[in-house]
Amino acid sequence: MDAAGKPGGFFITFEGPEGGGKSTQIHRLAAALAEEGYVVWTTREPGGTRLGEMIRPLLLGPQQTRLSPWTEALLFTAARAELVDEVIRPRLQRGEVVLCDRFSDSTLAYQGYGRGLDLKTLQRLQAEATGHLTPDRTLLLNLPVEAGLARIPRNAQDRLDRETIAFHQRVHAGYEQMAAQDPQRWREVDASADPDQVARRILEEALAALRQAGVHPAQRRSA
Repeated sequence: MDAAGKPGGFFITFEGPEGGGKSTQIHRLAAALAEEGYVVWTTREPGGTRLGEMIRPLLLGPQQTRLSPWTEALLFTAARAELVDEVIRPRLQRGEVVLCDRFSDSTLAYQGYGRGLDLKTLQRLQAEATGHLTPDRTLLLNLPVEAGLARIPRNAQDRLDRETIAFHQRVHAGYEQMAAQDPQRWREVDASADPDQVARRILEEALAALRQAGVHPAQRRSA
């Protein structure tokens, strides 16, 4: 059993600044991998469980009043701990490919680099909350901050979307620094490109990672 606590499964996370198209692209990848014969499960943060979906509006609802940085970090982490225990780890143990829209790196980017909380403390917290679960591959859907925020209509913006440009710039820089520090896990994708091009690049990266890890489709579709 590896560091992710799973035999045979594969864990891919989608990260990046706002407006990168993570939600759309994760479902496109799930459909493409299913066509290849993989058993795929998609989930999101915060959410993916009953508790996580209850926590989500507290963190992202546009009407939510200010939260302290540590309250924010702990709520995200609580939702994540439940998601790992209830959904992600059991599916990985069954050999499935799990795709998650954000994971622990988001807390490091937003509450660490963005809010200024101590990174080492946040890293220890994430390790304990997830049982040291680490993604096998993390796709950084990257684009300039201003371009990403411009894609989100005002009436669709959540509490974090409405933070200052300076905050989002710190988050963006944090993502780039984390990716540079762990190039074996991270792959950067230009999210400013045409969505079809982005989807093709993501599929190429995912298939290459699965093949490198020796994770094979559960079944091949007949021609």
